[in-house]
Amino acid sequence: MRCALLIDFGSTFTKMTAVDLMSEKIVGTASAFTTADSDIGIGFDVALDRLRQMTGDITFEFKSACSSAAGGLRMMVSGLVPELTAEAARLAALGAGARITRLFTHALTRRDLQDIESDPPDIFLMTGGTDGGNTTCMEGNAEKLRTLSVRFPIILAGNRQAIDVCEDALEDFPITVCPNVMPTFGVLNIEPVQREIRELFLKHIVNARGLSQTRELLSDIVMPTPSAILSAMKLLADGTKTEPGIGELMGIDVGGATTDVYSIARGEPVDIKVICKGLDEPYAKRTVEGDIGVRYSTVGIVSEVGQPWISDCSGLTLEDCVSLMSELADDKSKVPLACDDAMTRLDHALASGAVDIATRRHAGTLEEAFTTSGLVYVQTGKDLCSVRQIILTGGSLIHARAPLDIAQHALYTARYPMSLRPKQASVFRDDCYILSAMGVLAEREKDIALRIIKRELVKLGEIFSDDDL
Repeated sequence: MRCALLIDFGSTFTKMTAVDLMSEKIVGTASAFTTADSDIGIGFDVALDRLRQMTGDITFEFKSACSSAAGGLRMMVSGLVPELTAEAARLAALGAGARITRLFTHALTRRDLQDIESDPPDIFLMTGGTDGGNTTCMEGNAEKLRTLSVRFPIILAGNRQAIDVCEDALEDFPITVCPNVMPTFGVLNIEPVQREIRELFLKHIVNARGLSQTRELLSDIVMPTPSAILSAMKLLADGTKTEPGIGELMGIDVGGATTDVYSIARGEPVDIKVICKGLDEPYAKRTVEGDIGVRYSTVGIVSEVGQPWISDCSGLTLEDCVSLMSELADDKSKVPLACDDAMTRLDHALASGAVDIATRRHAGTLEEAFTTSGLVYVQTGKDLCSVRQIILTGGSLIHARAPLDIAQHALYTARYPMSLRPKQASVFRDDCYILSAMGVLAEREKDIALRIIKRELVKLGEIFSDDDL
């Protein structure tokens, strides 16, 4: 038996998956509270003991991990124009698995510098200007950053004509220089930056998070958890040279504090009357909504969809919803018991709202425009209408009583006719939390990881938009 141990050091739980590489089967899973505040190895040992109670004392050929512990990979991003270089930088950071704590555009202000000083990032990504274009923004921001008393890794990925001045100004920061994320107008080049973000994560962030204490227990820590999930999603969609994938898909991960949406799709217009606006979208795209979650970020859900919507979706009165939301505010670890029908229904509504909001923000949109040739439509973002597969993960979706009803909120609806969300889809669920583990395994064994994903995902059924009913 050749076995591998795959670990996800999550912000709340450390999750372990043991895989038999010969039979290509999962032989056990276990979890324990992540102990990042003290010694992360304590939670590791507890989870490993629980796993061995299931598997016996097996030997692992290698032990690989991903991590989002202690806040994950926290990045700040700066660019020049919000819709261009700043957006390119944002897409690069999110695709690398980062959590963006601040996004700055144009020149940094005194208040911006105070915010950076009081809560410095793990990595600062500085962009601005196309090659040969504006140099003032990057150079000026570099001079301002050098006045800070804190130091952190900085990636320079903007106008190449500004790099020398920026390097000189930031000589006592750890500096990494990358090609411009937008070398020419409207053209994305984010893969080199994503590779460097991952390298910095491995070199610096792992040590800062205390994960180096487990080095002797692991073969490697390979990437941030969101990057592992994105890698698994892309593997599932595209397949390998010898194992076919399932095609374009959307993935949704609803958590307590954030909601992540992934799309592996071209997203180009299919109608000749539609023209694209803005940057080309990455084929493998991740967005994260930091204000949308079913425990720590319920206010974000309610403020956007409205309390009456939550009441209608849950079937509870407004008064009951308010009362239960107050309970969640006091105890964010509260999990509905089997007999707690009211809290279960509220969780259903909160997860539905999170899915609705996050998928609308992720998918592209259309706008009407009138030209000399008549009415045309302008597309911003990805057209996901033809995507036919949705993957659900995250605790609130894995444990939901009616996951298909929740997933329904990811589809096109006449309520938002200009949102380019899927029209219909087969829905699959990651019941055993294996996606991050398989993203890690894919670094060594792509074919095995893909076959396990395809076998372990549970197909829940088909859903159709109200336009198709």
